[in-house]
Amino acid sequence: MSTSSSAAPTRPIKVGMVSLGCAKNLVDSEVMMGLLARAGCELTQDPQSADVLVVNTCTFIGPAKEESIDTILEMARYKEVGNCKALIVAGCMGTRYKEELMEAMPEIDAVIGTGEIDQIPEVVQRVLGGETFAQVGTPTFLYDHTLPRIRATRPHTAFIKISEGCNHPCAFCIIPAVRGRHRSRPIESIVDEAKRLADEGVREVVLIAQDTTWYGRDLYGEFKLAELLARLARIEGIDWFRLFYAYPTHLSDAILDVIAAEPKLCKYIELPLQHASDRMLKAMRRKGDRAHIDRLIERIRARIPDVTLRSSFIVGFPGESDADFEELLTFLREVRFDHVGIFAYSQEEGTPAAQMPGQIPEEVKAERRHLAMELQRSISREINRSLVGQVFPMIVDGPSEESDLVLVARGERQAPDIDGVTYIANKPVRPGEIVPVRVREGHDYDLVGEVVE
Repeated sequence: MSTSSSAAPTRPIKVGMVSLGCAKNLVDSEVMMGLLARAGCELTQDPQSADVLVVNTCTFIGPAKEESIDTILEMARYKEVGNCKALIVAGCMGTRYKEELMEAMPEIDAVIGTGEIDQIPEVVQRVLGGETFAQVGTPTFLYDHTLPRIRATRPHTAFIKISEGCNHPCAFCIIPAVRGRHRSRPIESIVDEAKRLADEGVREVVLIAQDTTWYGRDLYGEFKLAELLARLARIEGIDWFRLFYAYPTHLSDAILDVIAAEPKLCKYIELPLQHASDRMLKAMRRKGDRAHIDRLIERIRARIPDVTLRSSFIVGFPGESDADFEELLTFLREVRFDHVGIFAYSQEEGTPAAQMPGQIPEEVKAERRHLAMELQRSISREINRSLVGQVFPMIVDGPSEESDLVLVARGERQAPDIDGVTYIANKPVRPGEIVPVRVREGHDYDLVGEVVE
């Protein structure tokens, strides 16, 4: 792809990409960048110099929508103060609000959804040709190992999306509407991609999906995550595979046993539970109940004794009583998760929960979130302090933002970008190396350690 004028020679089209939201969205952005580069575009991190700007949006909850809108408006400014000739909005917000975006923001030249990211080179050509359009259909696209990716993560860490979409009917969630039905990639495609990443120097792979435990059910007629994990664990060059988004009702003994048995599989499970009250779980349309959750956590810890558990919860869901919230706090005290995310319920149009009676005032949501986070902060601090004196293998991400003399590292219990980190300063280590680190201090979320000579 190139652009030219009568006054200048032909040159490649410069495209800038802004990726918002989750790691799943980031993979989509990486695929779009790969496709644009393969088509001859020049990618730039300088929005001032870009001919075309693409904003890959998130629309999961209210704050994500606000960030997406603010970013679109910020990028639109470069039509006036920069070289930008066209602005493209992609991703979840494009799927959900294509008409509203085009009507409310005339600065936008094209809107595409999650199912059209493979068409981004053609979309760029069309908007530079003067077209203005929305191109959003039913999401069916699924990337595979044959598509190019330009990774935006650290060189030694990468995400692999093993499936797309979701079949769960959670009352609060818009994801099935913007991502489509669950569809799994073939095992061989995922293994081939992991091997390619190993050849590129990646040492840590994070496996992601809307629900990783549902993997394979649509494609093979049975759940295949345990088999996939066993295959990946045999790949040379990659030291850690980490599992995210394990839906609690499908986390089988077979999955737990392969994680326990394979050294390359991090003893780390991200288990989004959303609540601990049976009344709230039923209202949220979550499968399983508190008794199932209790048995599951007991089973996980029995099969993987050193497991790190992360979970996420929603407070302020419609109808949540003080008693429901107290039950959640009691649950957090009893289970003592290593990492927890607490989200205030966001009333999303198009979801069943948006029409439910008993909507909770925003100030009550905020207070409940604050109380839950403060409780978890104290639990996290106690757990981190209990690690002092122990030695763990840790991967070095590189210098900290505060000082080049301090390095940021992470152990198996610290996932990239969402958990705390470990700061080390006693020895220079190249990014991507895995070294033994002794924990010297434990703080609310982060650790301080030293490389063991």
